[in-house]
Amino acid sequence: MKNSAAFTMSHPIKVGIVGTGYAASKRAEAFQADDRAQVIVVAGNTPEKTEAFCQAYSVAPIDSWQQLVSHPDVDVVVISNINRDRASIARAALLAGKHVVTEYPLALSYREAEEILALSQQQNKLLHIEHIELLGGLHQAMRQSLPEIGDVFYARYATITPQRPVPRRWTFHYQMFGFPLTAALSRIHRLTDLFGTVASVTCQSRFWDAPESGYYTACLCNAQLRFTNGLIADVIYGKGDAFWDSDRTFELRGDRGTLIFEGETGNLIRGEEKTAIEVVSRKGLFVKDTQMVLNYLTRGTPLYINPEASLYALKVAEAAERSAITGKTIELS
Repeated sequence: MKNSAAFTMSHPIKVGIVGTGYAASKRAEAFQADDRAQVIVVAGNTPEKTEAFCQAYSVAPIDSWQQLVSHPDVDVVVISNINRDRASIARAALLAGKHVVTEYPLALSYREAEEILALSQQQNKLLHIEHIELLGGLHQAMRQSLPEIGDVFYARYATITPQRPVPRRWTFHYQMFGFPLTAALSRIHRLTDLFGTVASVTCQSRFWDAPESGYYTACLCNAQLRFTNGLIADVIYGKGDAFWDSDRTFELRGDRGTLIFEGETGNLIRGEEKTAIEVVSRKGLFVKDTQMVLNYLTRGTPLYINPEASLYALKVAEAAERSAITGKTIELS
């Protein structure tokens, strides 16, 4: 679905949400606060969580996502559940004639994501893959500050999160979460959004298995991306009980200076000179994304991202996974 297409849907737009976690809650709050939309049904993973969610947001439960996507009154299906199942839900929703809003990644394989994108275009339905980090203060501050450091030749993006004890949740499950750089696709997408196409990927990964089958207690991925413009970028993602301190650093080095963002604190560095960079808070990004989706559906206002951009980041992430498995550098055409 090209973002230039316009819809003139009548109010209120009826929404069904798959999932009852944090992202689903933020979506429900954003839709319920806008009189152009109404959340009418929710499908959760367990009856207990679904009941609590429905009570909190005054919506009706439904037994399964299969029933939700075929519900005759639902206009938009919002997918906020585990990574492994998103592709199946998105495909079924599009085949049922629904618009789709999903968290990233759309799918755990690039080929499957391509097929779903093609289906959305055939069905003339919106496929919006949320990437709220592009709307956030950190990304905007980086984009605005890039001219200050001249020709950027190196980037390092690290997100390491210690967790102890490690929960037996889907985010620590090999199949349900997926390869970490695919699951945490925004790490790659920030870079491709700023610097364009990638020429090659080299990646290493390590996992610490949990006693329960299919789970791990920690993971570490380190990918080096070589961009077609010459930029070299290291992407580091780690979480779990193998780590004892956190690291949220985005470093950009150019021939006229260095940008370093740690959390939501940024600085421009030129030798002994250090200049603080204002970074706007992350609060309210789900609301902003949701409002832009409703603007698109009712007015045809362009969205801030097209699905092709998300799929390209997924292609790079899949190359990183192949590199980690084979031990080889993967060239991207």
